[in-house]
Formats: sequence, structure tokens, C-alpha cells
Amino acid sequence: MLVKTYGSAVFGIDATTITIEVNLANGINFFLVGLPDSAVKESQQRIKAAFTNNNYKYPGKEITINMAPADIRKEGSVFDLPIAIGILSASEQLPSEKLKDYVILGELSLDGRLNALTGVLPIAINAKREGFKGIILPEANAREAAMVEGLEVLPVNELSEVVEFLNGERKIEPLIIDIEAIFNQAQESLGIDFKDVKGQQAIKRAFEIAASGGHNVILIGPPGAGKSMLAKRLPTILPPMSLDESLESTKIHSIVGKISGEKGLITERPFRKPHHTISDVALVGGGGYPQPGEISLAHNGVLFLDELPEYKRTVLEVMRQPMEDRTVTISRAKFTVDYPAGFMLIAAMNPCPCGYYNHPDRECTCGQNTVQRYLNKVSGPLLDRIDLHVEVTPVNYDDLANDVPKEGSAEIRERVVAARKIQIARYQESGIHSNAEMSSKDIRKHCQLDATSAELLKKAMNNLGFSARAYDRILKVARTIADLEKVGNILSSHIGEAIQYRSLDRDNWAG
Repeated sequence: MLVKTYGSAVFGIDATTITIEVNLANGINFFLVGLPDSAVKESQQRIKAAFTNNNYKYPGKEITINMAPADIRKEGSVFDLPIAIGILSASEQLPSEKLKDYVILGELSLDGRLNALTGVLPIAINAKREGFKGIILPEANAREAAMVEGLEVLPVNELSEVVEFLNGERKIEPLIIDIEAIFNQAQESLGIDFKDVKGQQAIKRAFEIAASGGHNVILIGPPGAGKSMLAKRLPTILPPMSLDESLESTKIHSIVGKISGEKGLITERPFRKPHHTISDVALVGGGGYPQPGEISLAHNGVLFLDELPEYKRTVLEVMRQPMEDRTVTISRAKFTVDYPAGFMLIAAMNPCPCGYYNHPDRECTCGQNTVQRYLNKVSGPLLDRIDLHVEVTPVNYDDLANDVPKEGSAEIRERVVAARKIQIARYQESGIHSNAEMSSKDIRKHCQLDATSAELLKKAMNNLGFSARAYDRILKVARTIADLEKVGNILSSHIGEAIQYRSLDRDNWAG
């Protein structure tokens, strides 16, 4: 007897439906075909033990299982449950009428319990797109799948529950979640706040500009000046995530199993802070079976690289292309996957190994050559792709002791959101969302300069040796400053402030 069940496999950030064909014939062999990996092949032992411990009969016949399409490699233990259900149905231990309506997912324990999975959200989205009535999956993953409206999500804990449901002996209530209510409730809490930051008004201003235009930032200053503290608060002034952004980020985190079973949806902008010992594959993604890296996990949020010169040169250089294209393409011999990488880069570094070069009060113990070698660990092309170079100075005692209430994240965020709305309206026909994403064509169209502004920028280019890419970055930042002030034309004051944010170019720190 031939029976078909339906599972799913994730490739990149999208899922593909896998048809599992189970056929019983005379004999005692077990054949599993369709490019299964070791974990899929081992499902036979898990299924036999689960049948025995739940009083189901494992058929003493030749079992042939084909996983179509056969040219796609199947990986992981997600196929245990659909294979088991297929075997039970083919051996007439349960009817097959309902099988065509559901995508079935689950890893079996030897006692028949179901373990949590990864990559459930893209699978649920694909199941709805392909017209399935619902999805049967472990209860631990149900909230994540329930984020897809219009799909019947049936949470189960054991193999027996699935069998009883398909036999008509049990009714499983679909899990229904009010996505909008959860999303809106989560947006109300900001957690940490810019109110906690004493002094550093210039840095707050730079972060407000960065958040308004989606610009990359590098902070350079002595230890203890507040670089990490400021960076951690940047997400609190970014515009709230839209539901589409939230679902997109959740898909990426779901693939690597970083979704909380209780929450099921990422509602706050991601903030990723990888250690400087990270490898280039871990940062941008890859591996034998490609997985998203840190830059993709930071999609729609912030990637914070602390102590930037301590990262391996190769790790930093592989970021250059994703920073420009906002996507990562990982190619293998038989397939290619794309992961989104629309992140804001916030980097922080000391100016020298001892940390006190240019410090107002403490003497640097490093020689000039040592300082230059340290700073040259960060390449010029990478610095060119960072829009704002910000010098961080130590906070003085008066600022630390001042208890006057400071401006909080909520107030700053209001101005950021207003500036972003201007940009969304401006670029609605260009397919971009912020000034940082402008192409050369967009810059020519939206960054027109008057004679005074053009002359100021010309002098800066000639005297400070800016590159052509730095020229574009200055115009983008100036456009954002104008948007914050709700001014249509870029003024010389905007150009002047944008030039100040090219510190590393100005001082020739990039070597």
C-alpha cells in the first residue's frame, strides 16, 4: 500500500515542502531514498522504539520510503513524525484521508514524545502559501507557527496524540494567537534607556543621526568612556519594528533555534555582540550545511563589534560586500542560498594598545609607530563604509555628579521616527527605506548642494584627502541631518557637521 505524508525542509530562509511516500511490499527490508542525511536515516531506530513503547505494530514487510523532490538533500530529525505516520497509515493502523491536509513535523524520542525543532516559522509560512489546511508539530514550537494567520496550528506532545487525532478519537484545539496584541504590547517597553547616560551629548547627537538615517558608526576613545554603554542603547531609539520586519527577523532566528517557545516572535530590534575571536564563517554565515551568521541575525537591528582592531583581518574584510549589498550569498557546488544582512554596524575601539592616545589627562605609553600599527588593523576600505567616525572623550566629574533629568530614548525616538517617515515618503519609488541605502543615482537626485555647501565640501575633499566613497557618505549624513531638521535642501551647516564625522579620515588614522 502506498501512502503520502508531507513534511518540510528549510533552505536559506525559505522552506520547501517534502512529499514522503511510504510503500509496503513483501519482504523484510527497509529502504529510505531521496538524499537523506545520517540523522534522517537513523529515524528507523527511533520510530521502531517509539512504536514498541506505544503499542503500535512495526510492519514486518519491505518498507520503501521516498522523500521527494529526490535531488534536494534532507537533513535533521524533523522527518521522524511524518515518516512514522506514513508507516502507520500504509500498514492500515490509521486512515489516510486527513494526511493531504497537513504538514507534519516532529523529532521522536524513543518513548514517543516529540522534541522541539528549528526553522518552524518559514515552514509554516510555506505551508499556508501552498494551501495546506494546517500544520501538526511539537507544542514547544506551536506559538512560533501560530504567528502565521490563516493556518490551523495543532500542537501535540506525543506520537499517540497524532494517531488518535487522525483516527478521529481525539480533538486537538488549534492554537490561536492575537499577533497584533502581542506585538503592540512588546513595543511599549524600551528596557534600558538613554536617560542612564551622563554627559556625552555629542555622542548622543551622532547616534540620533545614525538611527535616523540607518548609518554605520565607529566610536573611538579611551576605556571607560562609555562606548559599550552607548552602543547597547542604540536599539532603543531606532524606529519600532513593523510586523513584516518582525516576521522576517523571526524567520532567521528560527532557522538557528534562537526563538523562545513562550514568545514566538521577535518584537525588539536585534542587538548582536559577537566576541572578537569569532571566525569569518560564524560572522557572515556558511558551513557545510549553510546557516545564517551574526550579520544575518542582526538583520533589521544592530551589529556591535567591540574592540574592533582585535578581530582578525579576514573577519572584518568579509563584511565589506554585505555592508554594501545588505545581503549575503553563500554558494556551494549544488546550490546557493541568500541571507538578508540589513544591519547597522556599530564598532568601538581604543585609539592605541594602552587606550590613552589623545587622552586629555593621561599619558599614552605607546610610541607613534605602535599607535599607527594598531589603527591600521582596521582597513581603509572598511572605514570608508562607515558613515560616522565619532571620537569619544571621558566623562568629567560634573557630568557624572549631575542629577538633572536627561533626555530619554522615547523623546529621541520620536525625532528619529519623524525623520524616517520623511525618507520612506521620499524613496517609496526607489525600493529603499533610509538615507544610508541611497545609490549614486539617488544621491545625485536628493543631495543637491547650493554654492556655499559645494565649496565647503570641495575644500574638505582637497585638504583632508577624502575618498570618493567618503564623499558619498558625507552627502548621505548631511541629508539625514537635514531630515532631522525637517529641511528640504541640504545647507552648509549640515555639510559642516557631516564632515566632522569623518574623524579617522581627517586625522589620517586609517594609514
